[in-house]
Amino acid sequence: MAGRSETTTIQFSLVTSHFSYCTFGYIMIDSIVMSNQNTLLPPEPLNRTIVWQVAILALCRLVINTARRFAYPFAPVLSRGLGVPLTAVTSIIAMNQGTALLGVIVGPLADRMGYRRMMMTGMGMLAVGMLLGGFLPFYWAVFISLVIAGLGKIIFDPAAQAYIGDHVPYHHRSRIVGFLEMSWAGCTLAGIPLIGILIRYFNWHAPFLAMGGLGLIGFSAITVALPPDRPVHGSGSGFSTLVKSWHSLAHQRPALGAIGVAFFVSIANDNLFVVYGAWLEQSFQLSPVAIGLSTIAIGIAELKGEVLTAFFSDRIGLKRAVLGGIVLSTLSYGMLPLVGNNLVSALIILFLIFLFFEYMVVSFMALSTELIPEARATMMAGVYASGGMGRIIGALMGIPVWQWGGIQATAGVSVLISTMGLISLAWGLKKGREI
Repeated sequence: MAGRSETTTIQFSLVTSHFSYCTFGYIMIDSIVMSNQNTLLPPEPLNRTIVWQVAILALCRLVINTARRFAYPFAPVLSRGLGVPLTAVTSIIAMNQGTALLGVIVGPLADRMGYRRMMMTGMGMLAVGMLLGGFLPFYWAVFISLVIAGLGKIIFDPAAQAYIGDHVPYHHRSRIVGFLEMSWAGCTLAGIPLIGILIRYFNWHAPFLAMGGLGLIGFSAITVALPPDRPVHGSGSGFSTLVKSWHSLAHQRPALGAIGVAFFVSIANDNLFVVYGAWLEQSFQLSPVAIGLSTIAIGIAELKGEVLTAFFSDRIGLKRAVLGGIVLSTLSYGMLPLVGNNLVSALIILFLIFLFFEYMVVSFMALSTELIPEARATMMAGVYASGGMGRIIGALMGIPVWQWGGIQATAGVSVLISTMGLISLAWGLKKGREI
């Protein structure tokens, strides 16, 4: 049974990979053709130096995202290796997600300290955290190591985005930012499957050492490849401005609706994401390698969601895109109890859930940037912090819900909470800004 399940998982991953790359190629060719038809003069090519710098940042972000996400599918493996209950591992995951709440502080800090310095700090924290967990494979050491790595991601991400905004010309920026964002899908397409192989052929804490080493390489690459930060002048306290911005945001209905959407859809998704590895292991007897391979389907779904956003969302309107994404992901959650003992059906439904969810999230981020144009940074900080809080709650409740009622309970709770996100969207945009 286990061997047949692994074969099925590999076959499904190969089929979805082939289909995804064909679709991706078609979309990219069509986008280039449309772009050439609508452009009178070709834009200036990107400087080769900045191309290499962005490639380095994307690879660094791939490692950081893998460190953030690998504990989800391998929670049962970590639980057995550490000798603790599964809920103890999901507590680590929740605490790791909780570092996102510091984003409202880290963003302005990067503007004051310099983007290169903050990215070096983020990669350094990743390296220290992962090496700590690798050399001291005990519960509290692993707890601290993943929290430190999570802080590294929160420090690295806004600085990397700001660096691109500062160095990439506007007419190239959406393509470059999109390339950087694909590292999120890349960690499930490549990073997590490789971690499954390391666990299979070495031990459960080998991935910590591997990512710690890659963190050191990333730190060195940023130090060498990126130019020193420009000096910043007039760095007075912005605390009073931050308080005023948040006070203003709290009185705007579209902003509150968007914050509610981020909160509820994040709970719904993490309620499933934190248990899907344990569910596949228990229901279909999948090994760590097979679970790692199953994440390829999720990574492809996320990649396709990101590409579909760029291709369709502007054409149909961002409101319709977000609305459709929430409705379709909610319906997909509801299909989970129907899979029975069919592994292919389980993988297909997981694929659809993450396809629609990623499509919705990326479209929603684009929508959120225009809800309060006079306070974009504060608006996005609220969305990220709210989503982080939702993921904390989802990670903490996911295992107890699954242990109480199986995948049926997980699906029902995710449907209910995702529907609350849909209600928040409708309430917030009822008389909101037209986009």
